[in-house]
Amino acid sequence: MRLACGGYDMLFVNGGIEVRKDGRLLYSNERPMFVTVKTAFAASEFYDEAYADIAEADGRIASRGTLTVPSGSVFAFHDVYEIAGAGFKISRNVQVSKAGDDLGFSTKVSFTSAESDDIRDYDCFAPGVWYKQNEFAPDTAIGKDPDNEYFWRTETRFALPLFAMQHIATGEAASLSRWAADATLPSTDIVRSENITDPKCTVGSIGMSRPKSQTLNYMYYGYGIRKALGTAPAGLSIDYVYPGSDGQLPVDNPYAGLDYREKPQGFQRVNHPVEAGFEQNYAVAVHFGHYAGFQPMMKGIWRLTYDRLRDKLFEVDNERHFHNGMNILIRYTRPYGDAYGLPFACQLPDMDVSSVSFQFGFVGQQPGIGYQLLRYGDKENVPEAYEKGVGVIDFWVRTAMTESGLPRMCYNPTLRGFEPYPHYIRMLADGIEAILDAYLYLRRKGEERPSWLAFCRRTADWLVNAQNEDGSFYRAYHADGTVRMDSKSNTPSVIRFLVQFYLASGDERYKAAAIRAGRWSFEHNYRNLEYRGGTCDNADIQDKEAGIYALFGFLALYDLTGQPDWLEGAIGAADYTETWTYAWRFPVIAPWPKHPFNQFSISGQSIITIGGGADVYMAACVFAYYRLYLMTGDAHFLDFAEFIHKNTRQSTDVDGSIGYAMPGLGHESGNFASQTLRSHYHWLPWCTYVEVDPASRLYDAFGVYEIADAQKLPPEERARRKRIYDAFAREA
Repeated sequence: MRLACGGYDMLFVNGGIEVRKDGRLLYSNERPMFVTVKTAFAASEFYDEAYADIAEADGRIASRGTLTVPSGSVFAFHDVYEIAGAGFKISRNVQVSKAGDDLGFSTKVSFTSAESDDIRDYDCFAPGVWYKQNEFAPDTAIGKDPDNEYFWRTETRFALPLFAMQHIATGEAASLSRWAADATLPSTDIVRSENITDPKCTVGSIGMSRPKSQTLNYMYYGYGIRKALGTAPAGLSIDYVYPGSDGQLPVDNPYAGLDYREKPQGFQRVNHPVEAGFEQNYAVAVHFGHYAGFQPMMKGIWRLTYDRLRDKLFEVDNERHFHNGMNILIRYTRPYGDAYGLPFACQLPDMDVSSVSFQFGFVGQQPGIGYQLLRYGDKENVPEAYEKGVGVIDFWVRTAMTESGLPRMCYNPTLRGFEPYPHYIRMLADGIEAILDAYLYLRRKGEERPSWLAFCRRTADWLVNAQNEDGSFYRAYHADGTVRMDSKSNTPSVIRFLVQFYLASGDERYKAAAIRAGRWSFEHNYRNLEYRGGTCDNADIQDKEAGIYALFGFLALYDLTGQPDWLEGAIGAADYTETWTYAWRFPVIAPWPKHPFNQFSISGQSIITIGGGADVYMAACVFAYYRLYLMTGDAHFLDFAEFIHKNTRQSTDVDGSIGYAMPGLGHESGNFASQTLRSHYHWLPWCTYVEVDPASRLYDAFGVYEIADAQKLPPEERARRKRIYDAFAREA
């Protein structure tokens, strides 16, 4: 019997499964019924068996069998295989027919690769968790130690619940993903330990494994004994484990202070109870494909899964949300002595100010907020907003410049001076772009601010002089311009400013610097997927914001030159960056009564750094993704732009119903992979800024606050309005 889809044949042979392409064996599983039991000794034992009965009906193949383990526990499997879209669907039911002397169990859907059992021969993709061979991930990340046996992560850690492995030499790839976004809450009265039993857990794990031994492995967090009914095929397999497990991962040495020399590994297993009548019901999607490289594979499999699992659009009035955001910025911007700015952090729900200092960009976004206040005050006739906006910009122009031409980054009004903070190139870009925006806005109204322009020019000149011969910039500098952090991966951050200052000044030096930086970024960030170090308060590791700024930079170069390479780079950066966004939903509870996640979904939040928590920063990309759709005609970018324009609002008190001090407020970030939110539960200025800034740009370009309304404009009108640089006036 066989199922055929996309040139791949799934064959059912001797109770097992083979996947072939043009007759060549690619993947197999001789004994698809696989169970892990947590024994009375709390050890994990593994058993597998072939199906006993396979029957075909209505284009589906039903496979059944019973697996009995030595303790007497009996598990009845009923798996249904069918073609679904561009791949296969496996629906599984496992029932405990008889309970022996076991404490828990889990099951696994698995396919072993015939190509190689060396993980170094594969590039892997798990959105927000694993890219290629995770070479830019921290040492604690999954996949960093290729000598491990298990590479499983709970699917709630993934922006979409999918894992793919691609054989580098052949381009053949396999992926597993959860079929539906139907996870429920686990038991909330159970503390997660290394080997627990939770009857309510409906979350799985996805990854790969390569068991080396069938004997006990002695580790602090032991992962047990493998016992197989027969000889299991050796090799590297792609796995979906239900319920989920996390491991192997490095842990702090539990024998610190003793003479323990081995490297401890963590492994956290979750089991279902071995109780007669207990059932597992879950389904997974399986896709096989051939791709020319990692990025086409990543894009293709992400989009296949996105189309199936993308959460519904959140209902929000974005015009009202924009005004609520501006009201927040107006209220919390104030003079602090001779300075103007917003607090660094305020605790929710009542906006209790916990810290006051000003950052040039990144989490502070002070000049960016100044520009938005200035613009809003003028357009909406709100003098308070206008005065505060001008006050913020004036403060930075008056005080932040150094002798080298590199602005200072962090001001503390209590100290009445600047803190010795690194001059991050990414933070520099945030602030200097906003000051240029503010200058140009007023100049179009006939109001000149020569000191603002001079501030921008000194910074642009510093960038031209500091640029490396290969076109790159370093991650951070000292105030005198010497190098502080020598990674070059943040180079794309300043491209957009250089392009825009060239347009404002007409000086060809800035255009040349932007193009040189673009060429470096195209080769390293885009082609090598070296998107790292974009978040200033994290190590130089793979993250989302490095992708965002590459998207901004490549788009600016394409706007400037129309050269197709820059559009290719922008598309590549966009494809990568969106994979950090939680596009699916699962329930999360917050420990505080007043929190949006107790009422709304987590979809639209996005993972910050690889394997880390999530925040709302993808809101900053709404305008960029919509313009990218208009440039390419790719309907997926339109859908994603609207998704992040709406669903990012779910972490805010969007309608005042949550009970925060003001409607529109939201928290900075949190980690909810356990389905219980862990967060500082505070607001930082950037949280509101990244929602109002793209909304204001959407309005300035298209005259509306909703993408759906922009789509109602005639195509020729949208094509004209997307050319945002046509409005830049030059000053020789």
